[in-house]
Amino acid sequence: MSEHRRLGSGDNDLLRKLTEALVNCDEEEVNKCAAEISKTDLDHLEVIEKNLSPAMKIVGDKFERGEIFLTDLMIAGEAMGSATRLLTAHMSDNDRKEFGERQRKAGRVVVGSVKGDIHDIGKNIVATLLTANRFEVCDAGKDISPMEFTKKAEEHAASLIALSALMTTTMPAQADVINYLKEIGVRDRYKLAIGGGVTNKEWADEIEADGWAPDASGAVVLAKRLLHVE
Repeated sequence: MSEHRRLGSGDNDLLRKLTEALVNCDEEEVNKCAAEISKTDLDHLEVIEKNLSPAMKIVGDKFERGEIFLTDLMIAGEAMGSATRLLTAHMSDNDRKEFGERQRKAGRVVVGSVKGDIHDIGKNIVATLLTANRFEVCDAGKDISPMEFTKKAEEHAASLIALSALMTTTMPAQADVINYLKEIGVRDRYKLAIGGGVTNKEWADEIEADGWAPDASGAVVLAKRLLHVE
């Protein structure tokens, strides 16, 4: 890792402002603080791990307890993403490589709503809570075909693919993804998790998914279990 200077009192104030802004879901202030930090020679990787990630975890916990609204969670997720991009853009090559390696250890997940399903609120919550728990998340979007899921998983070297379906008519599309992976001979490369209000464990067992989660919090627990993350 490259050399970084020790923190001064001014640095501590800036880091405190960054953390508080994210906890308060203040996207503008988060981006302002991250932009200032990106211009310093502080350890940007450490800022992400010791300030942004713990703050985002607090936001996720507050949402689960019903203390903040969905819009707040989404704003915080966007702020976390933009701040991380700002800081990683100014990292040295070695630090950026180390950041990628640490993310891989936490786990890379592709999340999306299956073909024919245009609902994305539940999927968005799952993606945000996974990010809050230090997973690297690729949000594939909605109405995603088996081929597109596979392409995203390959591009991002994902270990887990999470399939959302909110309608009984799109449940079979979850099975289609799993069957497609079998057909092209790559099913064993990935863990497959399913979720959505119309799904259940019996359906997951029937289509040979690796797990099912009843809600977004359960999806985080399931992802940790499937990828052996503490």
